[in-house]
Amino acid sequence: MSTDSKNTTVKLTSMEKQRKRTDLIIEIIVIFFSLIIIVPILIMVFGSFKDSTEAAKFNILPPKEWHFENYVYVITVGNIGRALINSLVVTFFSVLFCMVPASLAGFIIARRTTKISSRSQTLFMIGLYAPMNMITTFALLRVTGLLGSYFAVIMVLAASQIPYAVYMVSNFVRNVPRELDQAALIDGCSSLRMFFTIITPVMKPILVTTTVLVTMNSWNDFMVPLYFFNTSSRWTLPLTVYNFYGQYFRDWNLVFANLVITALPITILYLYAQKHIVSGLTSGAVKG
Repeated sequence: MSTDSKNTTVKLTSMEKQRKRTDLIIEIIVIFFSLIIIVPILIMVFGSFKDSTEAAKFNILPPKEWHFENYVYVITVGNIGRALINSLVVTFFSVLFCMVPASLAGFIIARRTTKISSRSQTLFMIGLYAPMNMITTFALLRVTGLLGSYFAVIMVLAASQIPYAVYMVSNFVRNVPRELDQAALIDGCSSLRMFFTIITPVMKPILVTTTVLVTMNSWNDFMVPLYFFNTSSRWTLPLTVYNFYGQYFRDWNLVFANLVITALPITILYLYAQKHIVSGLTSGAVKG
């Protein structure tokens, strides 16, 4: 073997070792930050099984004595059953009223190159970054007589997330070949039939991804139900924490149990749909 070949081999080996060391350092950093994220979760989960005094210490140690009755008390006294129904109703319809128009709008914006399409995309992008004004929204709902209704909360949640859903769908559709549209139209499909029978199955990864993310946002939203529901009988699960946390008292063990119950359904959904979320976020990254 020549001297140049040996030098090249040595350089490649050195580069591989350097890359492995870099990967190891990155992995250690990622693990470290993962552990930091786990700390508050452990505090919450372990605290939900402690008594009030022990839970107030906010440590990650397991409870000295496990109090499973905390969950029974929270479910019984906290009106969790009614709040669960409220959360399911609000989340389901807000996702429905968000995803259907967002899918159609995202498809049109991605396919048409007119000025109207371009300006519509700009408006949606403004909605993506501009914060919602609670005061004007509150006044509008009060004038229209919708304040305190399920419909008001559902439409506010849906409207606040439509810009994000349009952004996700339109970016994905730009990578879908236009030949599919042309072939469907040649075969006699109407625009709506083409969208729902030809394009929608192709969009499944991004639709599942966006639906799950919108569902998580709607389920976990705290401010919109707090401002626009004027009775506790319509509270969603995140708001039931107020049953055990107030100005003059706070039973942290019950608060933690309430938070665990609130987070459990959406956590299960995320874990179940995790592979779809990853595939949906990466499928539009490369043109195909």
